[in-house]
Amino acid sequence: MENKKLVTILVPAYNEQEVLNMLYDRLKNIMDENTNYDFEVLLVNDGSKDNTLNIIMELREKDKRINYLNLSRNYGKETAMIAGLDYIKGDCVVIIDADLQDPPELIPEMLKYWEEGYDDVYAKRNSRKGETFLKKFTSKMYYKILQGFTKIEIQKDTGDFRLLDRRCVEALKQIRESQRYTKGLFSWIGYNKKEIRYDRDPRAAGATHWNYKKLIDLSIDGITSFTTSPLRWSAIIGVLVSLAGFIYMIVIICQTLINGVTTPGYASTMVVILFLGGIQLIFLGVIGEYLGRAFYETKRRPLYFIDRYNEERETNLKKKEN
Repeated sequence: MENKKLVTILVPAYNEQEVLNMLYDRLKNIMDENTNYDFEVLLVNDGSKDNTLNIIMELREKDKRINYLNLSRNYGKETAMIAGLDYIKGDCVVIIDADLQDPPELIPEMLKYWEEGYDDVYAKRNSRKGETFLKKFTSKMYYKILQGFTKIEIQKDTGDFRLLDRRCVEALKQIRESQRYTKGLFSWIGYNKKEIRYDRDPRAAGATHWNYKKLIDLSIDGITSFTTSPLRWSAIIGVLVSLAGFIYMIVIICQTLINGVTTPGYASTMVVILFLGGIQLIFLGVIGEYLGRAFYETKRRPLYFIDRYNEERETNLKKKEN
């Protein structure tokens, strides 16, 4: 009898007690209907402070297809995803959020394209229900800026909801940088990609854990992880400002020596000084962002620590081998 392929459904979860049972019911229907595959669901509890872990443990008691990874604290979604990828067992993995904004019912379509030979089947949003105009606008502008800076093609209006072949997983596992921007890494590793379209739903329950501060931090991580263009633009603008200052200096000297015109101007001098000082502080900040990320990477700290994998307490002395 031919062995069935194993499909892992990876779900990072942080304070998702309101939606976990709804998520399980919808995933169970998909797993029961698609009998050509074996399934496992790996829920990564990212240091939740509510009842998320207890609910996950209850789900495992009634369905052994449910596995869970409990991180030692909250590390953030990007780290929770790489932790899950380190522990998955499947021939492919489907990454999906717990909040049900991304419909699990698309998984069979993803599997169909995977069987056709695609390595990365990603879902692109036609619409984003439940999100404000400001969030949609800033997201659109951010992707334009990021694409303008970087040389690789960044997927727009896509998130983490996608199917990855095992070789994509192994490629991502080799990238151990601490300041992670996984959406960019999906593009960076390449491989054979396929786009499917869908309409994103609002959260099934609960409140979003994202705020504008976290989104700004993620945006800065995205830019600094995939391009050094801001450093180059800092140098270019510095040269242009210096050139403009040199030309202005020549004009003042000529007016003074040839025409005898004394250029007044305490106010104008202060404006120039403040302007140049502001430019310098901005560029120092840009350099500081890159330097800070280099500082974190040189520490070579582990990305995460595991409290337990299912019922087994982890010692973290060695990496889990599948």
